[in-house]
Amino acid sequence: MENVAKEPYLCSAMRVFYDLTNLPTFRNAVVTIGSFDGVHGGHQKILEQVNNLARTVNGESVVITFHPHPRQVIYPQDDTLRLLTTLAEKIDLLKRYGIDNVVIVPFTIEFSQISADEYIEKFLVEKFRPKCIVIGYDHRFGLNRQGDIHFLKWHSKKYNYEVIEIEKQEVDAIAISSTKIRNALEKSDIQTATQLLGHYYTLNGTVVEGQKIGRTIGFPTANVEIAQREKLNVEIAQREKLIPPDGIYAVRVTHEGKFYNGMLYIGTRPVLKEYNNRTIEVNIFDFDKEIYGDTLQLELIDFLRDDLPFAGLEALKNQLKKDKQDAQSKLNVILKNNTPTAIQTAIVILNYNGKKYLDQFLPIVIKNSQEAVVIVADNGSTDDSVAFLKKIYPDIRLLISTINHGFAGGYNVALQQLQTEGWKYYVLLNSDVEVTQDWLTPIIKLLESDPTIAACQPKIRAYLQQTYFEYAGAAGGWLDALGYPFCRGRIFSVTEADEGQYDKAQEIFWATGAAIVIRADLFHALQGFDADYFAHLEEIDLCWRLKRAGYKIMAEPKSLVYHVGGGTLAYNTPFKTYLNFRNSLYTLLKNESVGSLIWLLPMRFALDAVAGFLFLTEGKFEHFKAIIRAHWTFIPNFWKFFKKRKVIQKQIEKILIGDATVWEGRFRGSIVWRYYLRKRKRFRDL
Repeated sequence: MENVAKEPYLCSAMRVFYDLTNLPTFRNAVVTIGSFDGVHGGHQKILEQVNNLARTVNGESVVITFHPHPRQVIYPQDDTLRLLTTLAEKIDLLKRYGIDNVVIVPFTIEFSQISADEYIEKFLVEKFRPKCIVIGYDHRFGLNRQGDIHFLKWHSKKYNYEVIEIEKQEVDAIAISSTKIRNALEKSDIQTATQLLGHYYTLNGTVVEGQKIGRTIGFPTANVEIAQREKLNVEIAQREKLIPPDGIYAVRVTHEGKFYNGMLYIGTRPVLKEYNNRTIEVNIFDFDKEIYGDTLQLELIDFLRDDLPFAGLEALKNQLKKDKQDAQSKLNVILKNNTPTAIQTAIVILNYNGKKYLDQFLPIVIKNSQEAVVIVADNGSTDDSVAFLKKIYPDIRLLISTINHGFAGGYNVALQQLQTEGWKYYVLLNSDVEVTQDWLTPIIKLLESDPTIAACQPKIRAYLQQTYFEYAGAAGGWLDALGYPFCRGRIFSVTEADEGQYDKAQEIFWATGAAIVIRADLFHALQGFDADYFAHLEEIDLCWRLKRAGYKIMAEPKSLVYHVGGGTLAYNTPFKTYLNFRNSLYTLLKNESVGSLIWLLPMRFALDAVAGFLFLTEGKFEHFKAIIRAHWTFIPNFWKFFKKRKVIQKQIEKILIGDATVWEGRFRGSIVWRYYLRKRKRFRDL
């Protein structure tokens, strides 16, 4: 990418640790400590700072939090504490905001009694070996709160860590936000709470038996018990989780990974005086299943009305009809740009310094993609892309990262924020792509017709030479026996004119990252792209993993787009050459069988040497150095990527649907041999 000094480190999945005696050795740990109750907007700024520092030092972000809440241990008689998040909810949110590691410290009286020196030496340094500690100016620790930030700084030289102070203004803002959120929730001001949280307030619980009165009046409800035993065997009771006031709320309900709209009742059911107990019940729209014992997540979207007494069940029934209409109306308005459409498709455009392309192509995407919601994920742009979008497209949903995570990491960070929203399909679309009218319909239709299709791409022509295929994908990606990628319509740098020769939908090996439509659940099940790739070939790796699980990758030429190409990272730069050679080796190491790797890697090393020699003869010294750098990076990382094979295999086994399809779209010969020695320049001549 432009102006990239180095590729940032990004963990592929967040790790959670509950046992201090079994922690790994964290790499250049950037640590922050706190309760992070609610993981609201103020916390999110701290988390982003921690993540940014971790990337800068090529390390890992580590959040240390305590459970139960220290106040519950130190002041056990104080029953005024109301938590915005249970432990499980907090962990889910920390994962959403890109943290690499979360360590849950069991908070006990014994832990609270250790001295400040022990806290630093035996806890922070011995367990975490921090590179940086990001901490509030008022942070206190150790027996009688004797330790503070000055004490931490005083020990920093001895233990070789840096202390980054969160200033008073920011710490106070966090405290004020937490108070404002609680106050808003206690007044049923759900929209203010949502704005401050940066996400919807949730209630999680188990469906239990009720009196089943609702079903007699046409509004069956699931009674939800907001209590769950956390992994540390500490009961998080309903009295400790902040429950909003009595009334009716419009909610989004998650059950077994699927999303439904509904209306939530909290109250004592004044119509049913004989029961006289406070209940939490949800009427899930268009839902008819027995779910006793199942877990539900309830996201509060808006408040509808207070709990009111009625003359009888008939009056209550009439009011509930009005409530349902009101809930549906509000849900449709509020969630319009934040949740899936009827076919559950989100177009996510990753932008890095691409204002000119957004200005040129975004209006066309919006116009020609009415069946989907358009989202722009800004990947640390240094131009005025964000200001432009906010001014010209204020209704477009915008996800902002302050640093450039690369293509792979950028999409992982963006889509992780969408993971809980129930999208069925993600469309990953480059900002320099012009889409044609009704371009998505054929692809979605194909995906809907066959659940074994994991991903699909359109036919891609060159924007600057519109009768020719474009380099990045053409009419579908293939791979040869040695792992070299090429396309229907493009072999190496030679592109063909589109004469209709590839106008049939066909199974391919990989779909281009410039315009790929992928099933959202599968993307997340495989932890998305490998962020260590930074950019280039990450889509081939992901498609290969999907094919190993038995899924198909397709090209649907009825769908047509035009791609400028090289808009963010030019095709013929040394950095692109470096990524090409390095990531190609990574992909083989992760996905080929061990038996194949024994002969395949030496063969690739030899061919890469030939490629380097050709660059030298052409005077392209920087490209020659890029190949050397690629191999010097690959060799030290060999075992790291080899170890990924076990993790990948476990992920694949969880989504396995049949025999691998890895030979569909795979050329069993050598494309290098066919192209250079047999002079086969077109795909159809192979």
